[in-house]
Amino acid sequence: MALSSSSIAVLIWADILTAYALFVMMPYLTTVWNLNITRAAAIVNVFSGVATIMPIGMAFLVDAFMGDYWMLLLSSLAYSFGVSCLAMSTPPVLSNAVGNCGEYKPHCIGDAQKVLFYTALALIAIGISGHITSLESFLNQQQEDNSEQLSPRQAAGGVGVILLPIVGCIALPYIKPWSVRFGIPAICTVVATFLFTTGSCLYRHSKPQGSPLTTLCRVFVASASKMCRHLPSNDNQVPRIRGLRCLDKAVVQTQNQEQKEQNRWKLCTIEEVDDTKKVIHMIPMWMTFIMCGVVISIGNTYFLEQATDMNRKVGKLKVPLPIFKFFYDLVKDYFKSQCVKVPKNVKSKRYVPAFGMTVAMLFSILCCITAAEVETRRLDVIRRHGFLDKPNEKIPMSMFWLLPQFLLLGAVDGISNFSIDQFFTNQAPASMSRYLKIFSHGVIGAGTVGSVLSVYVVGKVSERGGRPSWFQGTLNKSRLDNYYWTLTVLSSTNLILYILVASWYIYKDPPNEVDDKATKNEGSAQA
Repeated sequence: MALSSSSIAVLIWADILTAYALFVMMPYLTTVWNLNITRAAAIVNVFSGVATIMPIGMAFLVDAFMGDYWMLLLSSLAYSFGVSCLAMSTPPVLSNAVGNCGEYKPHCIGDAQKVLFYTALALIAIGISGHITSLESFLNQQQEDNSEQLSPRQAAGGVGVILLPIVGCIALPYIKPWSVRFGIPAICTVVATFLFTTGSCLYRHSKPQGSPLTTLCRVFVASASKMCRHLPSNDNQVPRIRGLRCLDKAVVQTQNQEQKEQNRWKLCTIEEVDDTKKVIHMIPMWMTFIMCGVVISIGNTYFLEQATDMNRKVGKLKVPLPIFKFFYDLVKDYFKSQCVKVPKNVKSKRYVPAFGMTVAMLFSILCCITAAEVETRRLDVIRRHGFLDKPNEKIPMSMFWLLPQFLLLGAVDGISNFSIDQFFTNQAPASMSRYLKIFSHGVIGAGTVGSVLSVYVVGKVSERGGRPSWFQGTLNKSRLDNYYWTLTVLSSTNLILYILVASWYIYKDPPNEVDDKATKNEGSAQA
């Protein structure tokens, strides 16, 4: 691998290690900060959701103004400062601000720690979103042969990809001081950013070429400015895609629009309007994918909180919580790799993403059912041992009861990630190719943020009529099993809605099939 690619790969290694450190954010907030489970889950989900939605806006900045290098540099600096602030926000680091309090307890957390913590989350979110936006595309720019592009995991190298999860899964959790547990990824991130900057003179840079999101805005502005004008009667002068006729007025040329270049916000081409319509037609399908994000969001929040007070021992060995992330990522990558093989073995690839999303939604329903049944069993053990009012007592039930639901959730994430990506790749206009994977992340991110709303609404509905809310201050008194059953019903309803929308949607052939058909037609014409 070229030296420039190696300098970029260190960012990936730091990302992997930091992801394992952040995986235990929920237990950190509930034990050290003593937050209730709903508030802690809201903080984690808003942070995770925003970090995966922001790349859409950042991609616009990259295409219109910055370029990948500057986005990667600025986001890496934000990442470094963010993880460093997170390590500094732990109570003992700034103990003088709260009277030399050196314990990891709520009374040791002052205003300084809170400011640092929330600043850290904002900076880390910028870092994560910037890497999602530019890391892979900038890496591919450094290759001399663009026909063989590397994924970030391939660029990071097999040893690093295998070794770092093991370190993050086994070594970090055994470090008890939270300042050191967050401090190690902070140091690694700072070093990775420094090494990235050392290769700046060797990198190939691409100049901003303009964003297709600007084109979408131009179509809306141009059509709105001509609301009172009539469409031309000649079919050759209107967009080819039917429906949304109000947008067709964007191609109507007025007497004052003699030079197209001088009226880009008042006159658009037929192709630009057609591309805008394609994007709008995808929105109903896009909306049905969000529920998968809601289900995925419970993995590193409520699932993990359940495991915190359960028996973690296997024999005499105490197993760390990040073991669940290790298995989760393992299953996620396995199902994603299996999904990649499916299009190669079927003749028509048009409906592969739609079928994949159906499977992902079925897995999400099965995951919620499994989680509800396991939580019912966990609550039964709590009642039998009289632990309802003893939230800090270890529950005599192995945390590996939760492993099946983590594995199912990994399958949901892997299949849905591939299917959403393929759906956007096949159905979105070619001009938006850069945004395809970013939209895939954005869908899951929207569901993650939406889960905060779902918890709030379900909590309010559950306490109607004077009944206790399903979400109490402690997990032992809460009724997460009922919430999981609610997600089962919502996921089942969403599946039915998805089938209806998917049946209505008009699919187009994937780009490679279109090229194959064009080649065959050219061959037939020559014959």
